Amino acid sequence: MTTADARDESEVAGSARELLAAMMLEPAGRVTPSVYETGRVVADAPWLTGHDRRLRYLLDAQRSDGGWGGAGGYAVVPTVSAVEALLGTLRGAPASAPTGLAAAASRGVGALAGWLERGTPLPDTPAADLIVPALVERINDHLTYFAAQGDRRFADGLRALPGVDRRRLDAVHALLGAGRPVPQKLLHAFEVLGPVARRHHDVLPVAGAVGASPAATAAWIGDPATPGTDPEVLAYLRTAVGPLDGPVPCCTPITVFERAWALSSLARAEVPVRPAPKLIADLAAALGPQGVSTGPGLPADADTTSVTLYVLARLGHPVDPASLLRFDLGTHFCTWQGEDGRSVTTNAHVLEALGWHARHTAAGASRYGGRAAALAGWLGDEQQPDGSWADRWHSSAYYATSCVVTALDRYAPAGIGGPAVDRAVDWLVAAQRADGGWGRWAGTAEETAYALHVLLGVRRPVRPGVPEAIRRGLRHLSEVDGQHADPPLWHDKDLYTPVLIVRAAVLAARQLAMTRSDLVNNPDRSPLRPRTAVS
Repeated sequence: MTTADARDESEVAGSARELLAAMMLEPAGRVTPSVYETGRVVADAPWLTGHDRRLRYLLDAQRSDGGWGGAGGYAVVPTVSAVEALLGTLRGAPASAPTGLAAAASRGVGALAGWLERGTPLPDTPAADLIVPALVERINDHLTYFAAQGDRRFADGLRALPGVDRRRLDAVHALLGAGRPVPQKLLHAFEVLGPVARRHHDVLPVAGAVGASPAATAAWIGDPATPGTDPEVLAYLRTAVGPLDGPVPCCTPITVFERAWALSSLARAEVPVRPAPKLIADLAAALGPQGVSTGPGLPADADTTSVTLYVLARLGHPVDPASLLRFDLGTHFCTWQGEDGRSVTTNAHVLEALGWHARHTAAGASRYGGRAAALAGWLGDEQQPDGSWADRWHSSAYYATSCVVTALDRYAPAGIGGPAVDRAVDWLVAAQRADGGWGRWAGTAEETAYALHVLLGVRRPVRPGVPEAIRRGLRHLSEVDGQHADPPLWHDKDLYTPVLIVRAAVLAARQLAMTRSDLVNNPDRSPLRPRTAVS
């Protein structure tokens, strides 16, 4: 290792220690604010501390075209939430509404009308098919009210939004109207039910939260002055608005999710840091017979469970992955029971968890080896024609491709994993941007890190163009890392960034560059990848 490499490794290790310390100091996790979720808290909990700051956040976050949120269809959910919140504020407390609310709401309605009339497709984000019809209905009710009042702030008139498909929403209302239990997967978006959500008898908050969501919790509690209000629920909401000084994230806390993902990235790259025993003990304690969930009140899921199992094994505390078998559908694993659709990244993480045990334990080899091999075949079949993978939990194919390639490269039979990995590497080389980065909409540090995880981490013969792509990617990463915040890319009800998870991914890419310094600095001398000591 050169002096420069040693200096870089020391810097990466130091940054990783700071990250681990931050996870201990902020156990709820660090997540960017959500326009969607903040709009719902504005609408359903105007009494909650920070209301004026949340309104200001919505005004400041509006785009020049009148919408909110990400590109294309990603703007629809945050925009319907922001518009409904602004119109509801103007209707319910017009005297105290900040200047500019009416103009912002008008621009938002105009943007929404255009998108809905053109049939802008919605991305596969949680509950989008429930959120949009529920809030379009409320927005149109507000517009009808303002029209009847002849409100001068809307002198130009605001036409009603076009109708949207509400069959799923109607089915949910019919289900609950018939006295059926509330599906647990609905709890994270419980706010879509409107007044039906208020203190619903079938829903009990967990650690003060309904579905680990400030919006769902605010909709459930309703008026906090109502007798019998649970002080733990109020404490949860006050905590949720605290770290961001008003705006709220879609999901909080994300303790297990953040720790498992961040630690797994550091472990795969063999960043030379050791987590505090308490971090490891807390992860182990979170695992139960049903697995583990992302947050309080959410169902246990195969994704969080498998990453937790994998990272515990890599850190020397293996736990038998039998809890994953309840998610096995035969062909692949569901993220949770009753999931609509499927996730390749969930299945890649399951392959890592099962594959580690099949490789490192005698019982695991007989119990999980065949299932891991079959799952690797399923993942190979899910590869896109261009060599990438796409997924429902992240907007970028670079994340999905990194997850799948990492799993296939280490735990798939050579005849299955090798060809798929090579096609993915070729896709990454071809998809690199002119500035050396990778990204769906623009080059980002996060997506560049995922691409480098593949190019630096796989143990296949080096493909054409890989050394130059690595060097250009590393230059780009050094230029953009820490210079500005990347756009949110992760799927919840709104796009978001789990800040420390993304930071761990970037640190892992930098560590891999040092591990493969011979390839980075002397590409002609490295025709083959060495196998790492630990998989």
